[in-house]
Amino acid sequence: MKNIAHNNADMKEGKNTAIIAYCTIIGLIIAFILNSSKKNPFASFHLKQSLGLGLTGLTLYIIGKVPYVGGVLNLLGLAILFYMWVMGLMNAINGAEKPVPLLGNAYKELFKNI
Repeated sequence: MKNIAHNNADMKEGKNTAIIAYCTIIGLIIAFILNSSKKNPFASFHLKQSLGLGLTGLTLYIIGKVPYVGGVLNLLGLAILFYMWVMGLMNAINGAEKPVPLLGNAYKELFKNI
């Protein structure tokens, strides 16, 4: 597991795009567009993490629609998701290439072709 971007130049160049990726779904789309022409490894890493968080949030929304137990699972899941989002954003701000807690390595593997 890498804690630092591939190199300092990649991190500096992709840092703004990585941060934007964590700012709502619109930010994620903008970050994908910004990173599409010149694939920055640092930005790409955080795009994958943010995309995974977004899809996890969508899954939690669907689970929340299940009567009785769905609401409780949704609330618990959203609290954990918020923690994961904060950690991902802080990693992007600090120039660290660390997966978000719990599901970050799964996101990295799931979106390795993006």
